[in-house]
Amino acid sequence: MDPDRVAALRDALVTTSWWSRASVLGDAVRRTPGEGHLLLVGTPRVEPWHLAAHLDDEARRAIQPQLAPQLVRWRPPPGAPAHLSIGLERLEQVSRGETVFVIAPHDAPDPLLERVDDARRTGATILSLDAGDDQLGSLAHERMSVSAAGLVVPAGLLPPDRRPSAPPGLDDDLPPEVLAGLELPASFDLAQHLVSAAAGTPPSSGRAGWRERLRRVLDVVSGPVPDREKGQGQRTTGRP
Repeated sequence: MDPDRVAALRDALVTTSWWSRASVLGDAVRRTPGEGHLLLVGTPRVEPWHLAAHLDDEARRAIQPQLAPQLVRWRPPPGAPAHLSIGLERLEQVSRGETVFVIAPHDAPDPLLERVDDARRTGATILSLDAGDDQLGSLAHERMSVSAAGLVVPAGLLPPDRRPSAPPGLDDDLPPEVLAGLELPASFDLAQHLVSAAAGTPPSSGRAGWRERLRRVLDVVSGPVPDREKGQGQRTTGRP
């Protein structure tokens, strides 16, 4: 994806509700009170390794150790390292002020909902990145729900060989003139990228900080722009 399209897609995403929801959720993650108090838990079928790795990276990059999560696992294997052997009993030991972040690409099972409910009653902050699970959503203080339809990339921002022959649908979050694009694959995966990027960017960074973080997300999604092309894009568009 050439630098002009990256810059235009970055601007388009900033105006969507995806980015605004991710920023709210990322801010809640950032408010976790200290290292070791962010608990990241998935479902029996999907452990959130991907988001855990990105939050670890953000913790180091932004020097915000509270972003480094404890990965809570359903069935830690015998002999696993200490940081990979944290079981569900950790949710039963949650203290007031800790953050429980649930990643659920499908409906959360009752045992998880019960533990999350107990953690909320204890005084923990509950966050949810889900695919429309209303029971889980009702327990969350902050939530981002990812539609099965994914996020539509404006057709005009795609390389010619990736533009669809017919519009796959509309996204009300985008202006009419940029509708009818290509749905990004692994939309739940993209949402995790957005949330981790938002968590690592404090509000004081302002719009320029957000644009830089989103540029890095797009590098992951579409592949990095070569340094030579980045320089050309900067001279042509004046964007960072």
